[in-house]
Amino acid sequence: MVRALAFDVFGTLLDWRSTIASAFRDSGLEADPDELADDWRARALAATQDVNQKQRPWRTFDELHEITLGELLDERDLELPSEGCAALVSDWHRLAPWPRAPAGLEELRRGRVVAALSNGNLALLVDLVRQGDLRFDCLFSAELARVYKPKAEVYRTGVRLLGLEPNEVMMVAAHPFDLKGARGAGLRTAFIDRPLEYGPDSPPREDPEADISVKGLDELAVRLKGRGA
Repeated sequence: MVRALAFDVFGTLLDWRSTIASAFRDSGLEADPDELADDWRARALAATQDVNQKQRPWRTFDELHEITLGELLDERDLELPSEGCAALVSDWHRLAPWPRAPAGLEELRRGRVVAALSNGNLALLVDLVRQGDLRFDCLFSAELARVYKPKAEVYRTGVRLLGLEPNEVMMVAAHPFDLKGARGAGLRTAFIDRPLEYGPDSPPREDPEADISVKGLDELAVRLKGRGA
């Protein structure tokens, strides 16, 4: 019986690229805003793995965004005032949800606990769920484990704080690497396809090993009911 659903946030529930590309567009930088957004996202994710491998000291996701933005600008020979950089980092706190994400969460909450389980630090997550009107029963951040997904400690920390067994929790994400990490920690998994996460030319993704694969949260609710899970 799946008693709780743990959700990835960036890309799975929130459309980070549209907001960040728009912020770069408004910044006045003479570079392709979509390319800058994708580069920044990739650098931030790579930085989390540097932390896991102890190649960087522990930093929150907000701090990693600040550091990797500086690295991006330096390597591209771009200049932006400090207040402009701060504004770009703060835009990660104002991401919009994918269509039907808030309503889908509400439907899923009727039958089981729904939690965020994200690499985002807690202050960032609080702003995001308020901004997007995403109603969770609890928020779990990698900040609690001081390592980042896909390290098993992140998933196990959420499971432990819920007072459940790993196989009673299903990780829901649009990213196969995240789901693989969750399975390694003993959780069940659900893959949600977000074909526009990186724009119209996003590479296709799938996770054949996931317990469930769906197009959105409404379908996930139907599938869970059908499975009696």
